[in-house]
Formats: sequence, C-alpha cells, structure tokens
Amino acid sequence: MKKILMFLVTVVLFCSSVGFSAELEEKKIGVTFQLDYLSQWLSKGAPGYGKQGAVFETVDLDLWGSGFGVKVTHRSATSSGYVDKQRFDYRPYYKGKAFTGERYQINYDISVGYEHYYGLATKKANTTWEWIYGFTFPNLLPKGFTPKYIAHYEYPAMGGEKYNYIAGWVHRFLLNYDLEVSQLPAPLVLSSEVAYSGGLGGANNDWSYATLGASTSFKLGEQITLTPGVYYQISMEDSVCDRNVLYSTVSLKYKF
Repeated sequence: MKKILMFLVTVVLFCSSVGFSAELEEKKIGVTFQLDYLSQWLSKGAPGYGKQGAVFETVDLDLWGSGFGVKVTHRSATSSGYVDKQRFDYRPYYKGKAFTGERYQINYDISVGYEHYYGLATKKANTTWEWIYGFTFPNLLPKGFTPKYIAHYEYPAMGGEKYNYIAGWVHRFLLNYDLEVSQLPAPLVLSSEVAYSGGLGGANNDWSYATLGASTSFKLGEQITLTPGVYYQISMEDSVCDRNVLYSTVSLKYKF
C-alpha cells in the first residue's frame, strides 16, 4: 500500500512540476463506473473461480486528462463458495502515445496493481503486486486490424515460507479486427490472442492458451455503453488450465 501512495504523490508532484497547472484547472477529474459479468473468469488463462461466474465493479478516476489515473476494482464470484477469494484491486496507471500520427505509433498503458484479499490474512492469501505493460499499434496494419502486446509480471506482496505464490511473467499477443456490420451501431470486434506463461504461479514455461472472441457495443445513452461478448479459450498447458472454456461477458459502463 505504501508503494501505491508513493506513486500517487509522485503523480501529483510531476503534474505540478511540468507546468500542467493552468491546463488542469480547465479540466475535471473524469469518473467512469463499470459493471462486468463474466460467465467464467479466466485470469491470464487460469480459472479464477473454477466454473463459477464472476462480477466486477470498477471505479476509474482519470486525473484531469493528464494520462495518469487510478482504478479500484472489486472482484467476486457468483457462488458463495468463493467468499474468501473476494478481493479489491488498486491500480494506478499512466496512458500515453509515442510517434503520434506515424505508422509505427505506439499507445501505451503502464500500471501497477495491489491485489488484496480482504477476507484473509495476507500470509494466507495470494496477495500480490502486478505490473502490466500494454502496447497497442493502431496504424501498423491495414485499416481495421489492431495488434497489441501485454506483459504481466506478478510477485508476492510479502515473503517467507508461509507465502509460496511463485512470481513470474505472462506474455500476451493480441490481434483485433473491427468488422463493419450494417445491422450493428458499432463494429463487431473479432479478437484473437495467444499467450506464453513465464512460470507465474508455478505454471510451466510454455505457450499456455489461445482465445478467439467477438464483441460489440451499444450506446444506451449519452454516457452509458453496453458491451456484450463471447469467447472461446483453447487451453494448451494443463498447469494453467486443463480444459477448453467457452464463456460470455457483459459490460455496462457509465461515464460521468
């Protein structure tokens, strides 16, 4: 928690030091509330709640359009049998762009998250820090195709023999295609992903899963968006997930 507080203090000092003051006075803190339902939750390919569904509630604070922000997410299973696995995620982030307008433009999203299982003592839960490095290349391929790379590095929030969660990486390679469908108000996003496990949680170092999916969005109002999706994960490494999984998601986002 101290690291998160230090990060937020650094954000405030940085925004002040680089002359954002006048600009920030004209902007407001953006607030987005998001409610997600997942028929099954797969965390980097691994089932978080077995075959149970999951509900996420997220508050996202955009700090004056500076690129800095913080998300707080509550995650829980739809089954009461997983009450001890309910958790809060606290995730400061920074989003930005490099080489804007060029073919090799990079949109980046870098964050660090503290995953807190509040119903359990820290030494009894897989309480971890997780760094996420996301890079999107919007202009690299022909129109409609968007490649993306996401790296996760997760490690225990505390050490000792009683805490045996194994640190490691997961590397995800994604390619989306926006298919224009006249009957839909927004493109049908056809997504594909393949991931490589770098030993996180004791999993073998190998290609772990591939996922195919489709989703689209509907505007329910000026500030409300509904996004349903369906996905199929082909599991390739039993130490991550020992079965293929078909699951659906529904996301409701309200932006203040």
